[in-house]
Amino acid sequence: MKTTFQLFIFFITTALFSQNLVLNPSFEDCLHCERTTGQLNNTIINWSTPNISTTDYFNYKTQKSYNHYNGYQKPRSGTALTGIYVYTDRNYREYVQGTLKTILEKGKEYTVTFYVSLAELSTKATTDIDILFTEEKLKKCVHVKHCEKQIKPKKATDKKFVKVEIDRERFYRDKHSWTQISFTYTASGFEKYFTIGNFNSNRKTNLIKMQRAQEYEFAYYYIDDISVFPLEEEIIQEDKEEEIETVEKPIKEDEVYVFKNVLFEFDKAILVETSVNELDELYAYLKKRPLLTIEIYGHTDNIGTARRNKELSLQRAKAVSSYLIDKGLNVSRIKWFGFGSSKPLVPNDTEAQRKKNRRVAFKLNSD
Repeated sequence: MKTTFQLFIFFITTALFSQNLVLNPSFEDCLHCERTTGQLNNTIINWSTPNISTTDYFNYKTQKSYNHYNGYQKPRSGTALTGIYVYTDRNYREYVQGTLKTILEKGKEYTVTFYVSLAELSTKATTDIDILFTEEKLKKCVHVKHCEKQIKPKKATDKKFVKVEIDRERFYRDKHSWTQISFTYTASGFEKYFTIGNFNSNRKTNLIKMQRAQEYEFAYYYIDDISVFPLEEEIIQEDKEEEIETVEKPIKEDEVYVFKNVLFEFDKAILVETSVNELDELYAYLKKRPLLTIEIYGHTDNIGTARRNKELSLQRAKAVSSYLIDKGLNVSRIKWFGFGSSKPLVPNDTEAQRKKNRRVAFKLNSD
């Protein structure tokens, strides 16, 4: 016997979430996912070290402790982060070089954001953490002494580049929490790669003392969650008073339905606030009908690796299920599945179509 119910979908002040242009923005996709000190190259997909220094990669998926040789730090999201020496008294430098999904559009404005945290054992803090946009990947030089020091863009690339000095007023000195670094950037139209680090010599680096040096002076920073968003596609909220409207929509058992307003933070399984209205209505219906069970299905587009997409889709389906369970739904009445990009609704040819494929769906069943 088919059962129908009325799902009340709330249309309130809306938020539009765009797609981050940074590939593998929180370092989760990796070839060797164990904690690999000094082994960023050939480990993190779409990331590299642009000089011959030994940038660190930390993945805590199988680790029980977030401690390592420079202190303690938990990833801001996921299980992974990177660590670089931004300053040492030996003029040694480390960097991370990332890749964008597409070349930035000339004249278009973008919001660039990443997060840093100063390592506990650092003796110095600095203001000099900048970003270098380039047309090509930076070239590693053959002279060891130069390659381990600060990168000089004119010697590292023959093509176009722009170095952005982000903020010279703020020392990044927090050793416990993550500090957001964010700015608006107008693209020149060639930017495909970017590098984060300190491009100044010791003499030109702005420093403050954090603690007494035991052996040598250094500033070591963790980095996580890098994003580049087109400015006009940032979260947009309607400039009017909140309006709530209910729309009736019949839902039948044994048929799959896509949630309309269940949304997540980019590349994460964290529900945004506007998701709860639809989920609360679904829970209320299930509460009144104790014989019904539900299955939750997570799906992604085809951007990223198959393994990461499968993992993210499962995490998002589980996040929806956990919300319903926390509301009071018996865990025996719900199952969740992650299909990654294996079941697209439409071809992943455009961003609009990929958005349709990034979804969570559900199906009701009766015994």
